[in-house]
Amino acid sequence: MRIFIKTLTKRLIGLVMVWLPKTFLGRYIHQEIITKIMSRSEVVVHRGYTLKFSVPNRLIDYRIQTFATKEPETLEWIENIPAGSVMWDVGANIGLYSIYAAIAQKCKVFAFEPSVFNLELLARNIALNNLQESVCIVPVALSDKIGKSMFKMSNTEWGGALSTFGQSFNQDGEELRQVFEYQTLGLSMDDACTLLKIPQPQYLKMDVDGIEHFILRGGMNTLALVQSVMVEINDAFSHQAEESAAVLKRAGLVLHRKCDLGVPNQYNQWWIRPTQAA
Repeated sequence: MRIFIKTLTKRLIGLVMVWLPKTFLGRYIHQEIITKIMSRSEVVVHRGYTLKFSVPNRLIDYRIQTFATKEPETLEWIENIPAGSVMWDVGANIGLYSIYAAIAQKCKVFAFEPSVFNLELLARNIALNNLQESVCIVPVALSDKIGKSMFKMSNTEWGGALSTFGQSFNQDGEELRQVFEYQTLGLSMDDACTLLKIPQPQYLKMDVDGIEHFILRGGMNTLALVQSVMVEINDAFSHQAEESAAVLKRAGLVLHRKCDLGVPNQYNQWWIRPTQAA
């Protein structure tokens, strides 16, 4: 019954949205609905810090409601970053962690996000928190080399994830169930520093759903100067897990903590320089 009601509701909404633009009044109502949806926002208060986010759909509402509980280790990692540090947020999505790092630790954040569906929300969230001088959007994909390729997505929702650049597999190493794609430019972390003159990151957060090892492979010079990395790895995707660990170790980093994400084989890995272990 519940599925039937949801299906019926979707069909009714679809019919209404087809009808609305056909008249002047309908176009006005249609535009007002879109404007109201995009202007809806919610406030998150965490450890005394107030953050504000645009919330146009259920997925983003879920991200906001679980801000403090979904990845507490990522928040802890951010809270351990020295004030004023340069942080790269690779796979920034709508900017939850970019915003928190900029507010809580006064970080200079470079938010890498190639999804056209997430970029508007990322920009809105930066503006809602008056962080235009602290968070820089980098709307390109990172990989192991410079060049154009397909950015493939498994969904087109605002706040959606599970996409890939230049490959065809998902975070499990299996074939991505693609629903949308477009061609865009990508580059390596080292290219981002040398060609785009983006400041060297001292702290690096990465969550890109499967191509973490490609991005790490393309950043050996960059990683050599990074103080700490928080990266999401799927242990069942052995090639990704093994190469990622090998690259990070080669860069002089050691695994500090491995945090269970509550999904089979999925972990946030917290890497540090040995000098920080004490």
